[in-house]
Amino acid sequence: MDYEKLIDILEREHDLSEEQWRAVIGAQKFTGSVSGSQVSTLRDWAEVDTETDSETDIVDNTYSVVKYANDKARNIARKVFGNRIYIRGLIEISNYCRNNCYYCGIRRDNKALVRYRLTKEDIMECAKQGYGLGYRTFVLQGGEDGYYSDEVMCDIISSIKKAYPDCAVTLSLGERSRESYKRMYEAGADRYLLRHETGDKDHYQTLHPDEMSYDNRIECLWTLKEIGYQVGCGFMVGSPGQSVDHLVKDMKFIKKLEPQMVGIGPFVPHHETPFANETQGTYEQTLYMMSLIRIMLPEVLLPATTALGTINPRGREMGILAGGNVLMPNLSPVSVRKLYELYDNKICTGDESAECRNCLNSRVQRIGYEIVTDRGDAPSFVR
Repeated sequence: MDYEKLIDILEREHDLSEEQWRAVIGAQKFTGSVSGSQVSTLRDWAEVDTETDSETDIVDNTYSVVKYANDKARNIARKVFGNRIYIRGLIEISNYCRNNCYYCGIRRDNKALVRYRLTKEDIMECAKQGYGLGYRTFVLQGGEDGYYSDEVMCDIISSIKKAYPDCAVTLSLGERSRESYKRMYEAGADRYLLRHETGDKDHYQTLHPDEMSYDNRIECLWTLKEIGYQVGCGFMVGSPGQSVDHLVKDMKFIKKLEPQMVGIGPFVPHHETPFANETQGTYEQTLYMMSLIRIMLPEVLLPATTALGTINPRGREMGILAGGNVLMPNLSPVSVRKLYELYDNKICTGDESAECRNCLNSRVQRIGYEIVTDRGDAPSFVR
């Protein structure tokens, strides 16, 4: 089968049949996904020790379809966004969560975790610090914590918008009611991130307890879009039990939803979860799926996630070179960052915000991109 022709069809039609998706996703073999042109860039990095980091350590360029997809995705992102990388200031407001997802380190039954909540004053201080560092989007992320009622959240959102009217507020607070989503939108929230986690209902139930509903998760995403949010969905790559067919369903669902943002990252196990001994996802497979998403949705906001940087020291840079255009550095107080551990060995938990910002700026410049001071809205989105 001519896989490159299928990639061309995806670029032209922005979708494939299920059979075509199955062929393209299965072609990668999940053993290498960084293109030859990326090797040249990576080889020039100061961190690379040419005596210990051979080309094979950096990239396995065996499969031409992978190189073809990576190059095409990067060129599409360059055409739409230039060399501009948007940054989002992540504020992790709480690690309390009512849910018990089998993969998540802040799950309800993790009794070893020290719990915390940020006050409104804490959050405003994070935003103040971030604004001074050039952030123009703040992402308020947390577990499904009942403390943050609609009244509490609307007060926080409106306060941020009043203090920083040129900034966007993104929420990532899980499943809530339509009325709750609407009230927070009317208070000034601009975007909402809610990973669907998998496009297959049966697979969803193997990742979550019976009390959680795939249908409700999907309904929440459609509700958010109807209300007017810029919406983000996403899934774990390499989650336990995931198959090529599951990934096909992910791509078909994303195409149907047409979100403004898609956040995908490798599954990384946490030692206090039922999936502690499961095999983690690979950065190669994640990068390849990122490229396919970029080709399918040319204007999508596509983060190179912290999880990528966790499993590979150059993962976030590779994510950008595979079509990503968003980074989400942490603005949370250093004192609580290690407590918001969704997965093991999360990076950047001890860096001050300014230190993290400067580090990312240097890393991005080395591969020919620049971090910009911008809200970074989806190109065609109008509120």
